[in-house]
Amino acid sequence: MRFPFTGVIPVDKPVGTTSRRVVDAVARALGMSAVGHAGTLDPLAEGVVVVCAGHATKLVDYVHGLPKHYTAAFLLGRSSPSDDFETPIDVEADPRVPTIAEIETALPSFRGDILQRPCDYSAVHVDGKRAYRLARKGRPIELAEKPVRIDRLEVTAYEWPRLGLEIVCSSGTFVRAIGRDVATALGTTAVMESLVRTAVGPFARGASLAMAAVTPESARAALLPAAVAVPSLPRLTLGGELLDKAVRGGLVAAVEPAVAAVAAVDEAGDLIGILKRHESGFYRLRPNFRGEG
Repeated sequence: MRFPFTGVIPVDKPVGTTSRRVVDAVARALGMSAVGHAGTLDPLAEGVVVVCAGHATKLVDYVHGLPKHYTAAFLLGRSSPSDDFETPIDVEADPRVPTIAEIETALPSFRGDILQRPCDYSAVHVDGKRAYRLARKGRPIELAEKPVRIDRLEVTAYEWPRLGLEIVCSSGTFVRAIGRDVATALGTTAVMESLVRTAVGPFARGASLAMAAVTPESARAALLPAAVAVPSLPRLTLGGELLDKAVRGGLVAAVEPAVAAVAAVDEAGDLIGILKRHESGFYRLRPNFRGEG
């Protein structure tokens, strides 16, 4: 299939807007329906939403797997069912006030590979239904802990009750839950007051297109090559008969050392698809931007 545009656009989403509305704005600007986002950002949060257009929509999982960078503010001594301001806040009558030294001591246990219980008000599926739908009906929810990775967790500011944190984490990590769990370890509670996604992998907020500025002209100007969506994959340049063979669905010789996937580019550096390792040890384009995909 031919698309008028293929590539990636990082958009700076404002508070109060859904990620779906970001996608819709870009889709209207580009005049095409093959547009999607690579990772939802809650309406109460702001910052980078990476939008993929055309063939790049098949790279969403790769973008989704990039590390997420956040700055967040939490109010200690408070709790809510949603762990943020979406639901009513309960203020502790006599909260424990931790010192900055206690907070710094508590943080290391939340860095690295950890198990985290998702928030009740989340899109996690429970018996085929979204957890937040059950939570809004007051139904009991049992969510299993899930493995996540937190590469950076640092205090940026602290003046009771407000705690500021800088976070770099894997996809699937609930920032609200980080504040919740850190507070529990300190003998108190917390709700997330604000959240800013400052980057998704190489896509920084400062280089993102403001949603209010999305127009046909600005969207086309902001469109980045699809290859930027897979910065962690090794690259292989295909040309001549080898390129023709790969585009027709043929197998490409094994890559050394063997890896699961390789970003295939043509001699101009344009991404033509992802070479996936075949059971034979050879590679085949999946997706194939110039073939059937």
